[in-house]
Amino acid sequence: MRNGQLWEEPVIEVDALTTLSALSRANARRAPDRVAMRFEGRDTTFAEFDSHASSVAGALERTGATRIAYLGKNSDWAFELYIGAGRAGGVFAPVNWRLAPREVAQIVQTFEPDVLFVGREFHDVVREISDELPANLRFVAMEGGHEAWPSYEDWREAGGVEPCIDHAQPERPALVLFTSGTTGLPKGVTLTHFNLLSQRVTSAAANFSYDNWLDDDVNLVAMPVAHIGGVGAWNLGFANACATVITREFGAESTIDAIEKDRASRMFLVPAAVQMVVRHPRATSADFSAVRSIFYGAAPMPLELLREAMALIGCEFAQVYGMTETTGTVTILMPEDHDPAGSPRMLSAGKAMPGAEICILNPEGEKLPPGAIGEVAIRSTTVMPGYWNNEDATRAVKSDDGWLRSGDAGYIDEDGYVFIHDRIKDMIVSGAENVYPAEVENAIFGHPDVGEVAVIGIPDDDWGEAVKAIVTARPGHTVDQQSVIDWARQRLAGFKCPKTVDVVAQMPRNATGKLLKRELRKPYWEGRARQVN
Repeated sequence: MRNGQLWEEPVIEVDALTTLSALSRANARRAPDRVAMRFEGRDTTFAEFDSHASSVAGALERTGATRIAYLGKNSDWAFELYIGAGRAGGVFAPVNWRLAPREVAQIVQTFEPDVLFVGREFHDVVREISDELPANLRFVAMEGGHEAWPSYEDWREAGGVEPCIDHAQPERPALVLFTSGTTGLPKGVTLTHFNLLSQRVTSAAANFSYDNWLDDDVNLVAMPVAHIGGVGAWNLGFANACATVITREFGAESTIDAIEKDRASRMFLVPAAVQMVVRHPRATSADFSAVRSIFYGAAPMPLELLREAMALIGCEFAQVYGMTETTGTVTILMPEDHDPAGSPRMLSAGKAMPGAEICILNPEGEKLPPGAIGEVAIRSTTVMPGYWNNEDATRAVKSDDGWLRSGDAGYIDEDGYVFIHDRIKDMIVSGAENVYPAEVENAIFGHPDVGEVAVIGIPDDDWGEAVKAIVTARPGHTVDQQSVIDWARQRLAGFKCPKTVDVVAQMPRNATGKLLKRELRKPYWEGRARQVN
């Protein structure tokens, strides 16, 4: 018995957690008639899903294709491609649809797919970059079909319905996710079947209360399939043989619909998405009773926002920290550590997940003691083998003994809680004091007039660098700059507080929605040989 329910068999067949293909077949045996995916009114059972994955594998084998790229928004078919590609011994690479056409071309050139599948909205993008597509690209298929290309369904059904030979192996690459590339060209993070599934084995053995999935749990995938937050959330529901509701893209309205109509009970949302949901006009009257747990991460969660979400939704919240290069989560702040009154642990990213090791390194690569700030490094079964066809970039972040440098500045306390201060490159040095922008941003966020906030360092003749806050106003509000400074002074040491505040209409972001602080810094550092002072 678990959580008051009788179980005839475990949620996860550990023996099946070797490859994604084996997991799919185990789910089809265990719950053939259970809905695996629900997408825009189309339900697919686990038995149907596994059959479709075999058809995909068969269609790929007929042409000898092993590298499959997908340019599109979230879709149930994208996940059929993902599992089917692995069954054929190949690798699946979703491309971020928010990218500009030339950026899409760069990723496709780097990955060199045999097959490109295109969502219905992106025909014109592929037409625009057709001259830049790799010469070895054999064909393009499109959701819904097009006069120039076969439809995905027609292509899939040509693969047949008979079970095919399973070529998946634990150490084979299964997925390539391209990082957003805020500091350079996107890099393809290569993840194996073992990377993608190994943490489920260690987590199941740990038997955490938050990780007890029920047969009737409904998983929501609203984050993009081209990001670990989207495909990782799907993996979690699939590994527990639960139904997953997929939305084409994130929206507060569609998320609330999934919770109320589809009874979505578990989900991963970034803090900005949580904010949009709880501040949607429907939120105060919505029925959130189905929600059991919300995992959040990828950006700091301001305490004020967390309090608001906990009070409104009333479910368990767990913070996760990780990277694409670590297959997502490597630390977790458990629900029991979430104190709406605030506590030192609420500022942390939690403790290492089972099977993961975390340490703090100085610039020379030496491990630092508890409390000392340095670079967070990770060693785990989930750490990528490397970047796609980029050994130099791999060697720059991963040591021979498996430690991955995260690029994040932080420390570990005596109890093993990991505290992330910021990206190392974002650190501000003012009067010989280190200031981490994320801490200042977290303090300012609760200001009643402030919508978004970004903190940067600007040149200062007296202190080297000065702290500047750049904010947007909440709809219907006006921001008083001195009020923001006074608000910060009530919450932070004086040297951490912004000396000046700029109010802008909107923040600059890249194609994936990531804030571009370099664009905010540019006017202040123009003409200087160095970007530090």
